[in-house]
Amino acid sequence: MPDPGRTTEPSLQQLRIFLTLGEELHFGRTATRLHMTQPALSRQMKDLEKRLGVVLFSRDSRTVSFTEAGRGLTEEARVTVEAMGRLRLSAAHWGRSLAGHVVVGTIGAEAAMPYTRAILEHLSASQPRLTVEIRSLNFTDHLAQLLSGDIDVALLRPPVPAGIELLELATEPRVACLSVTDPIGDLAKIFLTDLGDRVFVDVPPEVPRVWWDFWAMDPRPDGTRVRYGPVVSDMEGLLLAVARGDGMCFLPAAARELFPRPGVRYVDVVDLSPSVSALGWPVQNRDRPGVRAVRAAASAVADSGRGRTPPR
Repeated sequence: MPDPGRTTEPSLQQLRIFLTLGEELHFGRTATRLHMTQPALSRQMKDLEKRLGVVLFSRDSRTVSFTEAGRGLTEEARVTVEAMGRLRLSAAHWGRSLAGHVVVGTIGAEAAMPYTRAILEHLSASQPRLTVEIRSLNFTDHLAQLLSGDIDVALLRPPVPAGIELLELATEPRVACLSVTDPIGDLAKIFLTDLGDRVFVDVPPEVPRVWWDFWAMDPRPDGTRVRYGPVVSDMEGLLLAVARGDGMCFLPAAARELFPRPGVRYVDVVDLSPSVSALGWPVQNRDRPGVRAVRAAASAVADSGRGRTPPR
């Protein structure tokens, strides 16, 4: 008989046997299901009862049934087995997770976009030991820091120069950003030809021209070159120049919500091509562990469609 005064911890295997026997109430079927011999099964059950200090089953030559103690302990045994299963999964997850540090650069309002939050949430869940630093960048340095390796990856708006690979995350329209003193700002929508030869805000010469030519739509579809005015290095400088009436620009449509400013208004442009948001990384660094982890998170978010609707 089990000795209640001398109990030891049961093994996980014994608890699984107990639960399976409780479902089958038949030693033969339980042994077959667990790929055991009946004598081995009986020995394990007797040892479990000894360890717990209670009889779990009543059995005779024909039937097996729960004792009151056996029935009462079933749920506790199930909870324990499930908890151990979760523990093993968690341990395996931690064993696979990456320990380290990754720097994610963002430009403009990319840090506030829904796909950015989704990527960071996925990364936190999949790589709990990886620390993530978010670094805000300006027009002048965001591509330079990426190419130099000062940052590992960047959430940005293409086009980009050679040497950077991209994973597309979302697409949205571009809008004209105009001074409230500009009369065409009163229109619900405009065409590129409505802009005439309005002065466009410019960026410093160290910014790759392929990037700003896209954002300035230079040249225009009819071949007209853009006339440039004040040079700015970041979003706040750009918006100030527009508000002062020194120039205009094109921005993602999300700017309406994310960058409302006194003296600035946003107008839809019917024939202006959309903007793509993307994760970028240097070609030579694509297989670095931190870069690979962020790429995997971004791919999962892109495949799921999460975060594809930016603010408006």
